[in-house]
Order: sequence, then C-alpha cells, then structure tokens
Amino acid sequence: MHGKDGAGAAKQAEYTYDYAVIRVVPRVERGESINVGVIVSCPDVSFLDARIELDVPRLLALDDTLDVESVRTNLATIPAICRGGEEAGPIGALPQRNRFHWLVSPRSTVIQPSPVHTGRTGDPAAALERLLNTMVRRPSGQGQRAGG
Repeated sequence: MHGKDGAGAAKQAEYTYDYAVIRVVPRVERGESINVGVIVSCPDVSFLDARIELDVPRLLALDDTLDVESVRTNLATIPAICRGGEEAGPIGALPQRNRFHWLVSPRSTVIQPSPVHTGRTGDPAAALERLLNTMVRRPSGQGQRAGG
C-alpha cells in the first residue's frame, strides 16, 4: 500500500508495532541486567519475531557462577514461541498476539522482558534489527578505556 506525497515520492505504509527488550538478570536480588534480545509484534502484517544475542563475557562479569548454557537454552525458546507450532509446545498453538503477550508478561526470574513499548514502521524486520543495534549490541569501540 503506497501513496504519493506532494513531491511525487512513494510513501511506504506504516504500521504500529510493539516491542520488549529481553534482559538477563543473573542475580535477581541485585537487579543488575544485560539486554540480550528484542521481541517485535506487528499484528497488522502478522509479524512476530525475536532475536537473541548473548554477550557471554558481559554476562559473566555480573555473575561468574551463572549457568550460561541453561540461560542460552531458555533464551532459545523465545524465538521458537514467536514462530509457533509444535516446537514451541502448548504456547505455540496460541494465536500470534497471545504468544507475544505471554512472552512479555512480567517475571521475576533470570530472564525478564522490559515493559512493552510502541513504535511505527513500514518494515517490522528492519525495526527489529534497529532495536537490536540500539538496545542490545555494543556500540563500536565500547569497552575500550581511554589511556589503556
């Protein structure tokens, strides 16, 4: 669905989407967390997807006793639930929007979603990538200290 503005340029349709950042909180009692992924839901175009990027050294800096493989296994269920189907278990049989709400419901476990935020985009997959860049991935040069 494209329209034209006064200059004759094609406008791409925009859709409202919801997203949540996935955080790992190694020691819940301390409240320290690392953003490890993003879930995006755009019902207008039947889009539900999540991307997880676990930065193990940063995670272990918060808790060097954390069972990283258990965290990795549990995080892997998030994209599976987004895809739906049998691989996602009983939750995978729910409608797409219900799966999103299940994934982003508040928890007090090691893996926690942020509050849900809303945006507008013509391309939900590109929005997911942009959110990963801004909310999860380290900016280039981060972690390097001045003078050494």
